[in-house]
Amino acid sequence: MEDEKKMSFFQIIAYLISGIIVLDTFAAPAEMGLSAIGLWLTVTVFFMIPNGFINAELGAAYPDGLVSWVKESMGKLHATIAGWFYWVNVGMWLPAVFIVFTIWIAYAFNLFETAYWNNSVMFVVAFVANWGLIFTVRKGIDLGVFLSTLGTIIKVGVLLIFGGLGIVYVAQNGIEGTGLTVGSFFPSLANITSIGLVTAIVFNLLGLELIAAITDQVKGGAKALPKAIIAGSIIMGALYIFGTYGVLAAATPENLADPLFIVDALPNGLYNLVANVGLPEWVYSVLMVGVIFTLMTNMIAWIIGASEILEDVTFAQDFKVFHERHPKYGTLSKSYILLGIISSVFLVIGYFVLDAIEGEAFWTVLALSMVIFIFPYIYLSPAVVKLRKRDGAESRSFLIPGGNIGMWISAILNFVFIALAVVMLFVDQSPLYYSVVIPGTIITAIIPFVLHKFSSDKEAVEA
Repeated sequence: MEDEKKMSFFQIIAYLISGIIVLDTFAAPAEMGLSAIGLWLTVTVFFMIPNGFINAELGAAYPDGLVSWVKESMGKLHATIAGWFYWVNVGMWLPAVFIVFTIWIAYAFNLFETAYWNNSVMFVVAFVANWGLIFTVRKGIDLGVFLSTLGTIIKVGVLLIFGGLGIVYVAQNGIEGTGLTVGSFFPSLANITSIGLVTAIVFNLLGLELIAAITDQVKGGAKALPKAIIAGSIIMGALYIFGTYGVLAAATPENLADPLFIVDALPNGLYNLVANVGLPEWVYSVLMVGVIFTLMTNMIAWIIGASEILEDVTFAQDFKVFHERHPKYGTLSKSYILLGIISSVFLVIGYFVLDAIEGEAFWTVLALSMVIFIFPYIYLSPAVVKLRKRDGAESRSFLIPGGNIGMWISAILNFVFIALAVVMLFVDQSPLYYSVVIPGTIITAIIPFVLHKFSSDKEAVEA
């Protein structure tokens, strides 16, 4: 690819922000009140930045992405596990996004006031949007990057507007009666809710390795990754914290206690803040359309990245659906379509088995996706340690600051936060939640062992 057509530094950060910042779940930790800001700050400093350093070192040295790093450090079986989890999670995450997509459309245009916006209608809208996105991404990475960049601008704008209007609200009305009066700045580790919400924050901060999967389309190649990854980490952490301030300014203590807060917080909060400054209701509708658009563009980077990252997994070479590129667009279009099919199955479950309108479907489907999504990142810790030991520091164009001590601290912090995030997804949940998430996790975990056993490559696997 000609250099002038490759992604610039700004486009790299935009691509990362588009894939990592997710507006559908960023408000969830705000149910803690003021402690949410302290928790965001804590997790950003002690998890996202060390995680960013690991991704920067590995991405610069081995620019093919997470699965390649696992294969190099842990062997082919572990690469198959990581690759399968990483890829299939997107098929589970898509339906959760489209469920909240249909709920937020209803908020934007008062559709819940009508008798027509029911689960069946919402399913049709979600199904069409799901396949519209799949076939849009199929038309090429250039289009995907353009839409991701546009979505990033809107997403950053929404978070800045949220935080800015929150400041205006507090300046005009004070903090009494808002979510900013609930709790202390730093959460208590004795509070199981505080620890549990680490999962939501970790989920919202993962994905820095996405850009490593398409390094050949980046100006400067692997050498450009560390600066973009570290700058992106700082920018995204700050945006999340600023947006959370706006959510808390717009919410009451009663709102924070509402079981549907995870779904309602953004649309209700934005409505209250817009009304507070006297703007007409159509401004709120326009902002919500922008928010809804970002739900779509957020998944572009994941559909592309999760499919590209399978290049180093043996089973992906055994089946054309995973590796055959479209003759015109050069995309892994069959892989995208398979993700669309998986998503469609979960949409049926979400709307006709669970209850999408009451928010039950969104959280249950999202939680299953979270377990599958978060788990592969635990491999980052042994990968960076083993590959640094094997290849030495001299071969690196970027090193985690602090030498070997800095590397070990980053690896340990990454491992602790990832393990905690996964474990807390199985603590203090409903029977229905467990009936979906536990079997779904077990079935998903069995499949990569089957794929590996019957793969065409029978070479020995390192332990």
